[in-house]
Amino acid sequence: MLMTARMTNPAFAVAGAMDGLNALSQSINRARVPISRELVHLRASQINGCSVCVDMHAKAARKAGESEERVFCVAAWRETPYFSEAERVALAFTEALTRLADRAEQVPDELWDAAAEHFDETQLGALVLDIATVNLWNRLNIATRQVVGEQSW
Repeated sequence: MLMTARMTNPAFAVAGAMDGLNALSQSINRARVPISRELVHLRASQINGCSVCVDMHAKAARKAGESEERVFCVAAWRETPYFSEAERVALAFTEALTRLADRAEQVPDELWDAAAEHFDETQLGALVLDIATVNLWNRLNIATRQVVGEQSW
């Protein structure tokens, strides 16, 4: 099946939108969250089924030095020995914030408290923003049927 995008990604189609998203990304970068953000992005994108973001973040993680094992096992992180405790908390946090409708208590206190043990307030705030942002990108790409390999960003 030949895939074609429905339209240009809205972040590019709406004047100033990309500038705002870039500014947000730069703020998140400055927080220096001490884990691989690419793995967080990859996990949210896997959950959402965003082929563009899965492809992009898997490649970016490898380029940043992540091992094949870690990239391949992000979807099964609970059953592997490849992730630190902080990474496990961040991946669980990613799943909770990505799957908001899946449970009554979307982000349980236990999960929040675990995240707060590994990240200071700035880093935790950046992690929340980062997860929200990757979910935004997933939704933009999925809604407009963006095609893997055709992005210009």
